[in-house]
Amino acid sequence: QVQLVESGGGLVQDGGSLRLSCAASGTIFRLYRPGWYRQAPGKQRELVATITKAGDTTYADSVKGRFAISRDNVTNTVYLQMNSLKSEDTAVYYCNAHQIILPYRDYWGQGTQVTVSS
Repeated sequence: QVQLVESGGGLVQDGGSLRLSCAASGTIFRLYRPGWYRQAPGKQRELVATITKAGDTTYADSVKGRFAISRDNVTNTVYLQMNSLKSEDTAVYYCNAHQIILPYRDYWGQGTQVTVSS
């Protein structure tokens, strides 16, 4: 069983920055590929960024160059640094842990609200 607890969301002005954190417990972190997803009102949940245990990253085109995902394999924490925030980044952000061994499955955090005001 994996528990994911997000923190760091809030209200920020257009152009500002926030850092989200996701602490994972109850797991061997290297067996998972963590990532961040977001869901805006009326829209489907979408991938924001993922990171492998080797540190390879992927990003949605809309956040490339502005967001950075990182992980600490000692504290089992994954971060999302968000810079140059825009109003269209407003969403609930969810931490995800994708199990990379059989049986493949996904775990989710409770979500944290990020609101960017223009």
